[in-house]
Amino acid sequence: MFAGLLIVAGACTDDFEELNSNPNKPTTVDPQYLLPHAIQTSIDNYWGNKTRNERLNFDHAMSWAGYLTRNIYENEGDNYNVQPSVNITNWEVFYTDGLINFQKIIEFSDADSENPNANFEGVGLGMQAWVCSIITDVWGAVPYSEALSGTAEEPIFSPAYEAQEAVYAGIIEQLKMANEKLNPDGPAIAGDIMFNGDVMMWKKFVNSTRFKLLNRQAHKVGSSSAEMQAMLADPTTYPMIESNDEIAQLVYGALPTNNPWNDILVQQGRTDWNINSILVEKLQSLNDPRLEVYATPGNLAEGVFSGHPSGLPAAVATNFLGFSATINQDVFAKINSPAVLMSYAELKFVMAEAALEGDIAGDAQMLFEEGIMAAFDQYGLMVPDGYIAQLGAVSKENIITQKWLALFGQGIEAWTELRRTGFPVMPAADPQAQFENDGVLPTRLQYPNTEYSLNGSNVESALGLLGGADNMKTQLWWVE
Repeated sequence: MFAGLLIVAGACTDDFEELNSNPNKPTTVDPQYLLPHAIQTSIDNYWGNKTRNERLNFDHAMSWAGYLTRNIYENEGDNYNVQPSVNITNWEVFYTDGLINFQKIIEFSDADSENPNANFEGVGLGMQAWVCSIITDVWGAVPYSEALSGTAEEPIFSPAYEAQEAVYAGIIEQLKMANEKLNPDGPAIAGDIMFNGDVMMWKKFVNSTRFKLLNRQAHKVGSSSAEMQAMLADPTTYPMIESNDEIAQLVYGALPTNNPWNDILVQQGRTDWNINSILVEKLQSLNDPRLEVYATPGNLAEGVFSGHPSGLPAAVATNFLGFSATINQDVFAKINSPAVLMSYAELKFVMAEAALEGDIAGDAQMLFEEGIMAAFDQYGLMVPDGYIAQLGAVSKENIITQKWLALFGQGIEAWTELRRTGFPVMPAADPQAQFENDGVLPTRLQYPNTEYSLNGSNVESALGLLGGADNMKTQLWWVE
């Protein structure tokens, strides 16, 4: 009898873990359930966020790039002031809602997982690289290799920072790996709210992003040119965006998954933003019909487009409410208006710059003109007669300025290009403007206060990697 009890006890012990597992608290989650949340939260944060004092793109970068300005609350980005909540929230959302979820998608679908799926793994790698590119282009030196090691077998709770050059090298390699994993003839991707499971579109997005980042670092990393040329020489292996039908973008859905700008401007009814006079005057000087795509006249009865400059104190800026042009909500603030990650026009301008610099073979003028045509076609417009001729010969300034005009909405990307190249050349500040940051256009964001309290020693070490102080005047690695 005693021996029998031992056998029964042993059997119960063998099955104990299985019997006591809770089906309502799984240790793994199917990637199809993680993917939509990871995509939406990452892109929401990139495009604008719905919460006040947390909107890096909409409140800050869109003003710093000369697209928008404020008629009230000018100290929320427009005058180069940044509330601590902007730094903290964007850092946390990109890392915790973005990178960690994409890491779980990679782990739950790689070759060692219970349900291997190389296409899910490729999407996870590609989106993780894209989010990392935003993070490093905003802050510079950041946690990268150790950033997601908190749940590893040997967890690292205080990740080291890495120089932006090293982060770029890692991201570019991740994008290459993503392309290798993605196979249009492979397993399906469920839960894909961006490309609806179209694996070829994911390949085109990751390769186009890799090409862009290689070009951005080409003047710093000599091997970039050869890598770009290799990609162009083998379009079967490295397909890229080929038309406006293939723009990498998230097309939003019904409430509550609506476009963040719709939430801010329509659902919340905010009227704090006007179109910056820098953009209005540039478009008017070129007789560019995109002015009516981007903006709506402030005074509809008169139908006159005008803007006003950034940095005006509230007592002055409020005078422009109901007068200056506003964002065209029919294009950019519908419930389902898209958030663009990369357009066909942007890729063409990247290629034009690479050709102009001699980093790839190609006709820079032709690529430049194709970029302009794609930018107009993106909004159903034809390039007006004489438009390109008035621009003069292709040049770095012309390419980046036209890219800037095409990037409206993608404030972070335009801010990055402005910081990297110095183009477009911005006009002198209005005499009434009152800028903070010693009047210097922010070059980066400061590290969030939470990093100093939770990861202080590594933040201090990062200052040497930055090459300057942790402020908004230290230049990033890729500045030309």
